[in-house]
Amino acid sequence: MSKYGTQFLLSAMAAEQFPEPSVVEIAFLGRSNVGKSSLLNALAGEKAAKVSGTPGRTRAINFFALSDGSQKRLVFADLPGYGYAKISRSISAEWPKFIEPYLQERETLGLCVCLVDSNVPPQERDGVLLAWLKSLGREFVVVATKIDRLSGNERTRNLAALKKGLEIEGILPVSAKTGVGIKELWARIEAAGIRV
Repeated sequence: MSKYGTQFLLSAMAAEQFPEPSVVEIAFLGRSNVGKSSLLNALAGEKAAKVSGTPGRTRAINFFALSDGSQKRLVFADLPGYGYAKISRSISAEWPKFIEPYLQERETLGLCVCLVDSNVPPQERDGVLLAWLKSLGREFVVVATKIDRLSGNERTRNLAALKKGLEIEGILPVSAKTGVGIKELWARIEAAGIRV
């Protein structure tokens, strides 16, 4: 359960629509259907983000303010999923216009939470994203979602394959359903909030 109250701020589809930068922002990125909304809700301890049965529904950056009492402490930025084939090319062609400036230039962006599905082999597009974030010098953590669907041996094997395929040292296994890894992810988020 989060110690913060969560409030939807706004949806932005252009840099000029982003909220005024004030507190540390945590961006959530990943392919469509990776479980981003479920993870956001697990972190918030309430239904802040809408979970859709249709992957690729989020087409804007949705900003959520996390407050303790009257003081805004953090902002979560839920970025559109990428790589879902049924999204029209015209929409996916529009995404870089506001996503790239956000990830490149946003001065209050403290941490990128990059979600990968623990049930799916390493994906090239995830590797491209991580390499790009490294080139920008952005702080990021790779989170393997839906870990509750795997047995112990499958979990070990899949996490090792993801680390090797994505060329990363560490990966944090989480489950929005059972709560595994949520406390550890909160620790990373709060450390980023303090550090920036």
